[in-house]
Amino acid sequence: MGLTPVHFFSHGSTMMLGEESSSAEYWRKCGAEALARGIKGVVIMGAHWDTTGPGIEVSTNPTPSKSPVAYVHPSKYASYNLTPDLPTSKKCIALLEAAGIPAVGNDSFDWIHDVYLILIHMFPDTSPPTTIISMNAHYDPHYHISIGSALRPLREQNYLLIGTGGAVHNLYRNRWGPMLRFRDNFAQETPPEDWALEFRQAVEDVITKSAGGPGLRRAMSRLMKHPRYRDAHGTDDHFMAALFVAGLVGDWGDVGIRARLGAESWELTNMCNSQFTFGGWSADEMGGELVEV
Repeated sequence: MGLTPVHFFSHGSTMMLGEESSSAEYWRKCGAEALARGIKGVVIMGAHWDTTGPGIEVSTNPTPSKSPVAYVHPSKYASYNLTPDLPTSKKCIALLEAAGIPAVGNDSFDWIHDVYLILIHMFPDTSPPTTIISMNAHYDPHYHISIGSALRPLREQNYLLIGTGGAVHNLYRNRWGPMLRFRDNFAQETPPEDWALEFRQAVEDVITKSAGGPGLRRAMSRLMKHPRYRDAHGTDDHFMAALFVAGLVGDWGDVGIRARLGAESWELTNMCNSQFTFGGWSADEMGGELVEV
């Protein structure tokens, strides 16, 4: 068995849960492919849960609730079944601790839309067994790369790993008027601004041209020094998932892995929701010495 693909998804605004888009279509396609391959479960790092201590937390709540979602009718998410994967949570904690990363379970954490928004689109009937990994609030890029690296062995065990954040995600520089007045998050009264277009292109270039391995790790972390980074990310939380993914596909065994931009949705004029997949389910998509699953 080879390594499973890895996704870096931009979840966008809350309205991405209730509206149709090319991103939603791509999420459903990726979910259907994962189910067809019989994945054991999903391990995911979002952008709305961080910890202030020296390490990270892993959700171990056996009966999590869902945090409410603004601008989306509850019928879109309230009855969706969440399936926490407590055995895999323990497995993740063990892998992280073995790598020198302090990790503890959190048995009271409730799931937030950055995670279940993606799951609802990918797996409309019910979520597969899912484990949620927190960020660390110091937002050290190399630290989050190391988290991904520590959990990379799960790809050998047929788990699907996902980072859900944002390619361009600065809430302070979005144009909120059409969404607040007309519930139209996709309105583009003017083109995206230059800073958003420039950083969006930088992210695509790094992901699709670095070909995995340590080169991807270096290039992804350098994006935080890009002159347009702070324009594109008013805070660092939505970019940590990209660093997590860089660790998951940043081993020497990942050199040559193919990455592609599967879909993209612009919201609120300046928010770019790019959807990337690293590798695939066949040998020619995976790179290296891997064989078809």
